[in-house]
Amino acid sequence: MSAFETNLRPDLQADLQKNLDLRRSQGLYRSRQIVQGPQSVRVNIDGESLLSFCSNDYLGLAGDDRLVKAWQQGADKFGIGAGASHLVTGHHQAHHELELALAEFMGTESTLLFSTGYMANMAIASSLLGRHDSIFEDKMNHASLIDGARQTRARLHRYPHNDTKKLATELANCPDQKKLIMTDGVFSMDGDQADVETLTDLATKASAYLLVDDAHGIGVVGEQGRGSLAAAGLNINANTLVMATLGKAFGVFGAFVAGSETMIETLIQFGRSYIYTTALPPAIATTLQVALKIVQAEQWRRDKLQDHIARFRQGAAQLGLALGPSSTPIQPLMFGSAASAVAASQKLRESGLLVTAIRPPTVPEGGARLRITFSADHEPQHIDQLLATLESVCRTKQAG
Repeated sequence: MSAFETNLRPDLQADLQKNLDLRRSQGLYRSRQIVQGPQSVRVNIDGESLLSFCSNDYLGLAGDDRLVKAWQQGADKFGIGAGASHLVTGHHQAHHELELALAEFMGTESTLLFSTGYMANMAIASSLLGRHDSIFEDKMNHASLIDGARQTRARLHRYPHNDTKKLATELANCPDQKKLIMTDGVFSMDGDQADVETLTDLATKASAYLLVDDAHGIGVVGEQGRGSLAAAGLNINANTLVMATLGKAFGVFGAFVAGSETMIETLIQFGRSYIYTTALPPAIATTLQVALKIVQAEQWRRDKLQDHIARFRQGAAQLGLALGPSSTPIQPLMFGSAASAVAASQKLRESGLLVTAIRPPTVPEGGARLRITFSADHEPQHIDQLLATLESVCRTKQAG
């Protein structure tokens, strides 16, 4: 018997197992699926070829040959690992060039690379605020924004989803000198968009910082894919930060924060999740420089996405399907109960379609849904196939 086995605490293991069994009994247990081969609209899982509608590869770049070649060339030039954190010896020329290119793309003084959007959001709030300040969050914000706010120990105010009137009241009644408004640009589970124009105005009037997490907007909305603020005709002002990820529409990996030089330098000096982690492999940075050029130049990808969205929503309306109010590639089909959403997902899979059921705690109780997403790599016949299958699957009355 191994040392690991002999040193087990049966009571502790039993307690963990009890929690796992409870989650399974509630229909909330989640399992990983092993994808064999490249990310695409058609994926191979456990030897089964499935048409996928649950990837965040919105522009279809994850398997693009140009990015594969750029990665290979980057590895030939820079090797594999960065070797250290950015503030030691890990900040390579490729990182520097990408940050400059992203700043120009976003129209800001500076940008800062992170390994993930989660790490970026963990750094932002704690770098700007302390325990005697206040943070205002949309109740449907991504978990990374919520966790980033909590670690500051600042006072947390969560306003109803997209209720800017309630937010205005809370801001007016807050005596704290430092305030931060945090919101998704495109909400990850609902696919709807924040009113960034009003939020910018409120932040200005309240002398507050504004953080827009545009993980699902960058590359997809706005001129040349510049994101939610650009789509609203806004520039990023001195008190606004935009965080965006590079593993969704950009098809690669990583994240960045865009803002003023002062704001970005603050993150470099005080952002613990930036300071104390190894830098991205420089080959990823060279690949992202190519991805950025593609995102800017190939408007047809965004146009095709919009065609898919319109086709799907029109067909869903004809079928009487309960969609959320989204004009983005994220189209939630509401079921209410976790069991109903899981059953629908399983029926779709039996028909060769992969669509993930989203359940609590990712969404509120009663808000279980199929999170349907589209890619520029989908074709019109794929949308029609999805609609035809959904018609069969959803003949019974949806819960909720």
